[in-house]
Amino acid sequence: MTDLPVVVVGAGPVGLAAAAELAERGLRPLVLERGGQAGAAVAQWHHVRLFSRWAELVAPAAGRLLEPQGWQHPDPDGYPTGAQWAQRYLRPLAEALGERVRFGTEVVGVARRGRDRVVDDGRESEPLTVHVRTADGDEARVIARAVIDASGTWTSPNPLGGDGLPAIGEAAAGDRIAYQVPNLVDAATAGRYAGKHVVVAGSGHSALTALVAFAELAEQHPSTRITWLLRRGVVGAVFGGGEADQLPARGALGLRAKAAVEAGHISVVTGFRSESVVRDEAGLLTLVSAEGHRVEAVDEVVVLTGFRPDLSWLSEVRLALDATLQAPVALAPLIDPNVHSCGTVYPHGVIELSHPEPGVFLAGMKSYGRAPTFLAMTGYEQVRSIAAALAGDRESAERVELVLPETGVCGGAGLFDGPAQERDGGCCGAPAEPQLLTVSPSATR
Repeated sequence: MTDLPVVVVGAGPVGLAAAAELAERGLRPLVLERGGQAGAAVAQWHHVRLFSRWAELVAPAAGRLLEPQGWQHPDPDGYPTGAQWAQRYLRPLAEALGERVRFGTEVVGVARRGRDRVVDDGRESEPLTVHVRTADGDEARVIARAVIDASGTWTSPNPLGGDGLPAIGEAAAGDRIAYQVPNLVDAATAGRYAGKHVVVAGSGHSALTALVAFAELAEQHPSTRITWLLRRGVVGAVFGGGEADQLPARGALGLRAKAAVEAGHISVVTGFRSESVVRDEAGLLTLVSAEGHRVEAVDEVVVLTGFRPDLSWLSEVRLALDATLQAPVALAPLIDPNVHSCGTVYPHGVIELSHPEPGVFLAGMKSYGRAPTFLAMTGYEQVRSIAAALAGDRESAERVELVLPETGVCGGAGLFDGPAQERDGGCCGAPAEPQLLTVSPSATR
């Protein structure tokens, strides 16, 4: 099978880094991307500024591929927006890889040639088959020695519903619900939210980014009301590690969000797990929690509760996934937000990312399953290790070549939900029931 390509699913940051690593080792990468350009998902949050510097956003192998072609590395200490990341790095990298990247090609299935998931006999001697569908609707099959799924999770956002399923009425209210950070610099988008009662649901960095932007909108349009819904029982360390965060921009984001709350621009409700969404005759929404608590007269909802992997097209290959996170079983203990503390994730590679199906790897954000807080440099180290293993360089594959920055947070994301968390240094401990922490002085309607 050594003459067959290694199929990489997704032409995002980690997928293209994988291709650069494979090419550098003399292997044949073939990147299959559903979108029409590199970084198609990044382009959908083009207005958001990353909290990683350029120095942490360019994969080493990608830089080595690009620089001989005259590419200039952006200022290592700069913080690009999604648009700048795509324009100045991802698209040039895809161009440098040339015909090894195919756009408009969606992967709809992966299997072992001539063997369904159940069959053992002769399985390891057969290559993988990657079933694709083009933008024109044509279907084809690519024979591959290995598959690296770096397709990400962007197209599978978590719902508003607190039990992991859409809240009752959530789909029907879809015209009032968004699942990504709005671009409030755009006048038309800002007009949708200005002067309205906006609910932001979520506790991660995307939610903090949205809250900072909405607070600025509220300063310009004082009749704007912002309500922040948290499922956790107390705020705890939701604002992050601040000055203790080893990624300064990430720490600064949390401090800005905290300042917006303290300034009275944002009302915070904790312990609220949405169960239903009700629309009244005037078109306004009411969010109802599992305990019967209500947030009323809502114009717009922005749901930023994380993402989950789409595993449907991998149903014919044998994956060993953690029952909780849907991440590889060896990786899950390192990233589990229920137990993981101090914001530190150990670097990992092919050992943690291997599955019972030889030659199949989940990499990038998809490898984290439902766990949050993935860094690009984590994905770059993952695919460096995988490429080394596929090239037969096991020593390099198993060597850790990355030190990750700590968040400065005393417990894992998704914790701080009740008194049991007091052991983590007193970050939390209030009961898990809705608590109104601050009220905007302009909250009249």
